[in-house]
Amino acid sequence: MPAAPSTEVIECDILIIGGGMSGCGAAFEASYWGKGLRVIMVEKAVIERSGATGEGLSAINCYMGMKWGWNTPEDFVNYVRNDMMGLAREDLVYDVGRHVDATVHMWEEWGLPIWKKPDGTYERVGRWQIPIHGESIKPIVAEPSRFALGEENLYERILVTHLLIDERDPGRIAGAIGFGVRDGNIYEFRAKAVICTAGGASNIFRPRSTGEGLGRNWYSVFDTGSVYGLVIPIGTEMTQMEHRFVPSRFKDGYGPIGMWFQFFRARATNALGEDYTVTRESELRKYEPYGSAVPTPTPLRNHQMYLDIIEGKGPIYIRTEEAIARLAGGDAARLEEVKGEAWEDFLDMTISQALMWAGQNIAPEDTPSEIVLAEPYIMGSHSGEAGAWVSGPEGLATPDYSWGYNRMSTINGLFAAGDGVGAAPHKFSSGSFTEGRIAAKSAVAYVQDMGDTPRVDKARVDQLRKAIWQPLKTLEKHRGASTSEEINPHYLLPKQGLVRLQKIMDEYAAGTSVQYTTSEPVLQRGLDLLGMLREDLEQLGARDLHELLRCWELSHRAWVAEAHVRHLIHRKETRWPGYYYRTDYPDLDDANWKVFVNSKYDPDTGQWDTFTRPYHQIVP
Repeated sequence: MPAAPSTEVIECDILIIGGGMSGCGAAFEASYWGKGLRVIMVEKAVIERSGATGEGLSAINCYMGMKWGWNTPEDFVNYVRNDMMGLAREDLVYDVGRHVDATVHMWEEWGLPIWKKPDGTYERVGRWQIPIHGESIKPIVAEPSRFALGEENLYERILVTHLLIDERDPGRIAGAIGFGVRDGNIYEFRAKAVICTAGGASNIFRPRSTGEGLGRNWYSVFDTGSVYGLVIPIGTEMTQMEHRFVPSRFKDGYGPIGMWFQFFRARATNALGEDYTVTRESELRKYEPYGSAVPTPTPLRNHQMYLDIIEGKGPIYIRTEEAIARLAGGDAARLEEVKGEAWEDFLDMTISQALMWAGQNIAPEDTPSEIVLAEPYIMGSHSGEAGAWVSGPEGLATPDYSWGYNRMSTINGLFAAGDGVGAAPHKFSSGSFTEGRIAAKSAVAYVQDMGDTPRVDKARVDQLRKAIWQPLKTLEKHRGASTSEEINPHYLLPKQGLVRLQKIMDEYAAGTSVQYTTSEPVLQRGLDLLGMLREDLEQLGARDLHELLRCWELSHRAWVAEAHVRHLIHRKETRWPGYYYRTDYPDLDDANWKVFVNSKYDPDTGQWDTFTRPYHQIVP
């Protein structure tokens, strides 16, 4: 390892950070509209398998089906608004809904195999879902993006650690800096516009799977909250960072349940054989008007299951054997077909769940499987709405929702998409790619319209170069102070810091060990502990480039955790029962809290400002 890394400076017009679905969408679209502009993508892995869908997918979960007459963007907005218990940026949701079908049809042209009926229409899993043979969805989507960019404009195996701002204007983006996870070089990207698509946050909370199962969780383990950890420290306004998604999934393997509920029409029952959605139906009346919404909002379905679990009526089972028998209808050939579909649901995207079935001698046609509520995840593309507060589309957004180019944050020239955009959930893979396309087209317009070029602060870059490399120097300096590199009074390793972060969040910010409950005094204590952790993160040590990567991923996660706790403290209600419970404010309070909770970190003072923005109903 060199004592000091070399630095490569790359000039571009548009920089895309992250090669997941939204990043690939941004790369494809920016390359099309930005003829004559240099568009660069930087990704910490390789784009064929990076991002949340890198391991595969069994269904496209955001598809209107407008050409079949299935749904309209207005329908989609109503669905998302209800599932979020009344709070969503309807302009942003509508914008995705009106464009997403074109993305799906383009993917099919690129070779994505979509299940079809004999008449040529798409098979449907649920109202918004279409099943696919999706093990290779990411390579299929990534290849055109790679080709559109050109190899000379794709920088892989590089982790972006910090964003750069204009030295003359702290409210304007100027680029980003990071390091090569294989070569150890520092890469300084100078850009006129940046599109941040670096992914949501898993492993902020202690996962249910520990010990030999450590790392087995629902959302991609490689999504480390970088889309938030990059934009928060430079003062970007954030929204709904208190929101989290708690998925109900097959126990231990985290396999998806959507196909089972919506396609196979399976029931979930408690150990007594009771269907909690039936026995707990009256509980929904406490949360009107959302309790009467169809379908029942995801947090309320969780809440019904939660009540059975805390009353000791578990385990909760998906009755796979009932569903398979009903679909087979006594036909042996059909039985084999349905069994194949059941296994493919996991093999397309969650192979570990298939291994769990095999390892526990579970044949789904004979034996039901346990499901549990997982640990929380913080995200903006699935059933979560944490992210940056961005400007909305012209003609849809109200004046206070629109201050610039579509999907531009409160930092000029900094755009977001996918998990990075707040208050616009249920995008999933197709919607994230679509939102990347929207952000890219806006970024091209911004670059074409702008006057002078932003100027990078060289003194700040020098500071960051030293900070990026510091964990390697810290460990090298102090490694002789003890006989074990894992135990040292002068540094902590990134895994040790991650375990500490997860313990704090689990026990103080409504994780699984406390049954998703918290209160203001508990949250305040958690905030104190996070403050001490942040001080100690200055003493992280890294033994190699891989651990250096983990150090900066941990830093990004710590920013997400602090934002999450601060937002939870500010929202004095329990808006999403089933995701978390404020014991000091146990009720939903539409009268006072049907608003967006926003925050802004001041990089000059180190202080946070947490406040609210109004919700506007745009779609009837």
